[in-house]
Amino acid sequence: MHNWDWDDLRLILAVAEHASFAGAARHLNVNHTTVLRRVNTFEQAHGLRIFNRLATGYTLTEAGEELLRTAEIMRGAVSDLSLRLEGKDLKLEGTLRITTCDTIMGSILPQILEKFSKQHEKIVVELSTGPFVTDLAQRHADVAIRTGDNPTESLIGRHLSDVRFALYASIEMAVLLEGDDPLTFTKWISPDLTFSQMAVTKWIQSTIPASSIIFKADSLISLRQAALAGMGIAPLPRYLGDNTPGLVRLKSDALDPFTTGLWILTHRDLRHTARVREFISFVSDELRQRSF
Repeated sequence: MHNWDWDDLRLILAVAEHASFAGAARHLNVNHTTVLRRVNTFEQAHGLRIFNRLATGYTLTEAGEELLRTAEIMRGAVSDLSLRLEGKDLKLEGTLRITTCDTIMGSILPQILEKFSKQHEKIVVELSTGPFVTDLAQRHADVAIRTGDNPTESLIGRHLSDVRFALYASIEMAVLLEGDDPLTFTKWISPDLTFSQMAVTKWIQSTIPASSIIFKADSLISLRQAALAGMGIAPLPRYLGDNTPGLVRLKSDALDPFTTGLWILTHRDLRHTARVREFISFVSDELRQRSF
């Protein structure tokens, strides 16, 4: 009868997923020698060889693969239990993990977070601008503030607003363009293939000559910075462009047909957690007061 230690199994999972002790150590924020020592101790204690030591890395033995499957089941159970217990948390304190996109954090969200933190000093906000679907699915985040449409059914939340788009340019370039149709201008800034499915990107590809596009980027924040530098006209969400000193919204209705949703989302199991419920209510009220 083996007496499994979950911390040991968690460590073995990390080694298997990163194919190295060094990668596992970085992921778990521990020393490389600690990982090596604990794996060796585990193998000796249970009379098992978990890993094949190869020049290219570490692979699981047959026994290791069996152990990994069990460890993955245990990780899911521990995660589910943790989430259910967090969902019963009635205290306005602790860590609140938020995921959002760089455009929201680069414009309207910092002031809202500052007000929230002043009112709730015992809640520590941890923020990520990573891929929110992965963050929420893997439970690396409690709440997502995101643009988009049709959020996954496993999440619940509120549709806060429709986000509109417009054309922006630096103050100097706006003066140069005054009275002219922006669509005739020959210096444009465009999202790259990262945003190929976005309606605004498709509009640029079908409307603006390729010879007029002088800069592309995989970030709307980068497009904003290029427009601020006077490189050309950039299509941006209004919440980003309107909240950027030095940018001017150009007189054009070309992007009026394009909108997307602004959502605040969480797990079903966390909807009754006090700090999650309070944050969603606070941010919803704040964002609904703003123009998008």
